[in-house]
Amino acid sequence: MIAKSFALSLVRLKWSAIIKTSKVAGKTLFSKYLLITNVTISTSLSGIGDTLQQQYEILTGDNPNQTWNKKRTIDMSATGTVVGVICHFWYNWLDKRLPGKTFKIVMKKLLVDQVIFSPFLIAVFFGTVGVLEQMSTTEVLEEIKAKAWRLYAAEWVVWPPAQLINFYLLPTRFRVLYDNTISLGYDVYTSYVKHDKT
Repeated sequence: MIAKSFALSLVRLKWSAIIKTSKVAGKTLFSKYLLITNVTISTSLSGIGDTLQQQYEILTGDNPNQTWNKKRTIDMSATGTVVGVICHFWYNWLDKRLPGKTFKIVMKKLLVDQVIFSPFLIAVFFGTVGVLEQMSTTEVLEEIKAKAWRLYAAEWVVWPPAQLINFYLLPTRFRVLYDNTISLGYDVYTSYVKHDKT
């Protein structure tokens, strides 16, 4: 009985230390090192999204010789890096420019995010991948004309409800984390649209 009680005390002590350490680490990552945290999350999830899309293509595709394309995943991760930096500063700017969480303010943020920021970010995405794939400016612009509308249409389905939650419930420091959590599925679709040959 004493040994069991002692073991339980040790477990509680250990978990208490783990929880305390996690809280301190989380506080540090989402305050002092917020930019690095946001960029790391965005980079990682963009790469994971592309890897998932490639695995889907391999399993369901017409080409039985298709294998995972490491460079493609690295390129998609690099776009996540660029997008992570931009989103970090965008959300900070947006919350300073439109402070508060009233319905009217949240709707303004949502509208500005969807009408101005979303098309800009889609162009940045195609531009970044275009540079990494050594495409000409003309090729990048043609790809934007051909494919950006598909991403923008999908954004109107996914992001307004997601951003209502983001802008209404979350503090600025958690916006990119939340965005990227929702974005994992969207990153799979983004990779599909970018690499779709039809």
